[in-house]
Amino acid sequence: MPGMENPLNYAVTRRDAEVLSMVEDAIRHRQVMLAYQPVMRASAQTKVAFYEGLIRVLDATGRVIPAREFVSEVENCELGRELDVLTLRMGLQALRHNPGLRLSLNMSARSIGYQSWHKTLMRVLKQDDTVGERLILEITEDSAMLVPELVVGLMDELQPLGICFALDNYGAGHTAIRYFKDFFFDILKVDGQFVSGIAQNPDNRAITAALLSVAGHFDMLTVAQGVAQAKDAALLSEMGVDCLQGYFFGAPTVQPAWLRSAKSKTA
Repeated sequence: MPGMENPLNYAVTRRDAEVLSMVEDAIRHRQVMLAYQPVMRASAQTKVAFYEGLIRVLDATGRVIPAREFVSEVENCELGRELDVLTLRMGLQALRHNPGLRLSLNMSARSIGYQSWHKTLMRVLKQDDTVGERLILEITEDSAMLVPELVVGLMDELQPLGICFALDNYGAGHTAIRYFKDFFFDILKVDGQFVSGIAQNPDNRAITAALLSVAGHFDMLTVAQGVAQAKDAALLSEMGVDCLQGYFFGAPTVQPAWLRSAKSKTA
């Protein structure tokens, strides 16, 4: 009927609003945590190169709200900035409490210049000058392209302090190759869509080889994301990938090895 809203659109809009409301409540009550996934050395696949800390948002019952249900929505609003601050705060705390830990944390390019995020980082760096050299900041390809000048400015400020930058989900977005000479990313993470099943997929092998060639030219360490099978891990290692990440090596967990070890010592 004229003037009536499409029922499906109404249901989707209402669901999105409810999810955002749950995320807002979770942030307000600090119902968030980090889950840690290992990133392994391709040349020695039992050795961890570093961990990635992934934000987990909980609803009122303590269940995890799937990130896919809110990430794209909060990216464009204040909630996204607040989530980045919480991610940074928890990650820096983990780094301070575990001197042997190297950790990557996700952030949006939109959080560059966000005062609370910047103050949180600089305060900890002043308290512990070893944190910078063990911190990696991951920015997705699409996010980096929104404000490339701000990304370059942040790199100019933080790389002299030892902080590394990773270009996340590379290949999934629209990064112009010409920006690589300005960005100076330290790490390139190949998007999982090109990694999954690569041992049987010649197209994915060709695309991944091209991405690795770009990374090699700009002297970037490479990480293959979404590795789920041994044969894919073996092939990627042969192709020259530096590090491997995915469920084949371990799912993200809120109880990583160093936390379990600390608990066993105090038990």
